[in-house]
Amino acid sequence: MKSVLGFLFGIFLSLLLVLWIGESPLFVLEVLYRSAFGSKYDLGLTLFYATNLAFTGLSVAVAFKAGLFNIGAEGQLHFAAILTAWVGMTFSQLPMGLALPLAFMASTGFGFLYGLVPGLLKAYRGSHEVIVTMMMNFIAAGVASYLTLNVLKNPNSQNPETSPVSPGFFSPERDLTQQFFEGAPVNYTLWIAIGIAVLVYFFLSKTTAGYKLRAAGLNAASARFSGIDSRKVQMLAMGFAGALAGFVALNEITGSAGKYRIGFSADYGFVGIAVALMARNHPLGILISAFLFGALQKGAADLDFETELITRDFARIIQGIVILSVTAFYFIDFKKLIQKWRSK
Repeated sequence: MKSVLGFLFGIFLSLLLVLWIGESPLFVLEVLYRSAFGSKYDLGLTLFYATNLAFTGLSVAVAFKAGLFNIGAEGQLHFAAILTAWVGMTFSQLPMGLALPLAFMASTGFGFLYGLVPGLLKAYRGSHEVIVTMMMNFIAAGVASYLTLNVLKNPNSQNPETSPVSPGFFSPERDLTQQFFEGAPVNYTLWIAIGIAVLVYFFLSKTTAGYKLRAAGLNAASARFSGIDSRKVQMLAMGFAGALAGFVALNEITGSAGKYRIGFSADYGFVGIAVALMARNHPLGILISAFLFGALQKGAADLDFETELITRDFARIIQGIVILSVTAFYFIDFKKLIQKWRSK
């Protein structure tokens, strides 16, 4: 409930800001709605954003459950994406039946390895995961840029992107989801996101390993006294979080673009933090939260074209206000505030 209130309050503050600069809040709401849901293509683009945000939201949530704050989903998804593109270019003769499973293993595997590094440093060296993952975001961006511009560069394009992967890895004409949404970039990974969210829910709530992860997150010292190796659990949790962020690479490389493009991420890793907070780290709630933020992402981008005073940068300010509002409401204890107000 607090998350929904935070989202609505963020929208309210954004509309006040819109009114202050001289635009009509009602027109902005109309543009946001029409842009996100006005046609099959618009809805498909909203779902495309939601798919990526669901993966990064799950990544952040799993780390939260283990008592960790994964700021590194952005770096993990870029690291996984550039190497998945390399795999798609290297194994160009594979048929789709083998290529897609290989891409699945590459995106999740490279994401897992990149997430495992801060997990190892946290568990065995005491390094703070926020600092490490933040720095690793820059490393991933640098590695991806170097490989894109100097090793895997597309010779037939002036854009900063790699060469396309082979048809076995990327065949949009065979994707029924894209066809249904009139060529929008949403693709088969939408259904993978839904399935993964369900699996993460059952893992966390119905399995022994999930119980150990949550126990280590609630109190690592008590978990150790109960026979749970909290260091190992937290290390693997960060690796698991990296693997979940790596699914964004599957969506980008094999589902929508067929290549790695510098700057393809609309800050999915960072917005995923707000997605997880709004859903209170509940895997199934993350699907709903990701859809709302996906609609906001799609709608805000069109405000630059539909309004006179709201630019693309201002649209990002609106997103930032909503994210800050959701985050703030997450940490507010309304019961204590009401009790204090009544006691006065």
